[in-house]
Amino acid sequence: MGNEMKWHYRFLDMAALVASWSKDPSTKCGAVIVRPDKTVASVGFNGFPKGCSDEDWLYENRELKYSRVVHAEQNALLLAGESVQGYTMYTYPKGYGPSCDRCSAHVIQAGITRIVHYGVDEDDFASRWKEACERGLDMYKEAGVEVIRLEPLKTEAVTQVLPFPEEVREHRVAA
Repeated sequence: MGNEMKWHYRFLDMAALVASWSKDPSTKCGAVIVRPDKTVASVGFNGFPKGCSDEDWLYENRELKYSRVVHAEQNALLLAGESVQGYTMYTYPKGYGPSCDRCSAHVIQAGITRIVHYGVDEDDFASRWKEACERGLDMYKEAGVEVIRLEPLKTEAVTQVLPFPEEVREHRVAA
């Protein structure tokens, strides 16, 4: 595997980790925006806007959840704090396309020139979002955004964030 491919897989693993931070029980999405020098400019995961309640019952009502949620790609763009013109975005989870049509429009408008994702055609997430991802892919093609679809490695990064052992937690508080 070449050096560029290793970077792609590292940042996709990072997007998977960021996705694990979402409180949405049914869909965990993550995005990482990377500068041309391979440093991270921003990360984002899907969730409700800052200051709004994110109690479990709000995620259980799908219509209400969809009206409130900010997608991972949008959060990463909003939290970047700098122009992302010419940067690369990495998205997770695996899917038919890297982002829905709604996010694709924002990604293009922000100036992202390349988007990388794990591609799969058949799973629950890919099936639910296929039409929106197809429209997004059409927009990327029209706007000249490079889309890189990678096959997931057999050993993906662990996306579960484990708590610190008690002795480490105590040491951190005391420091």
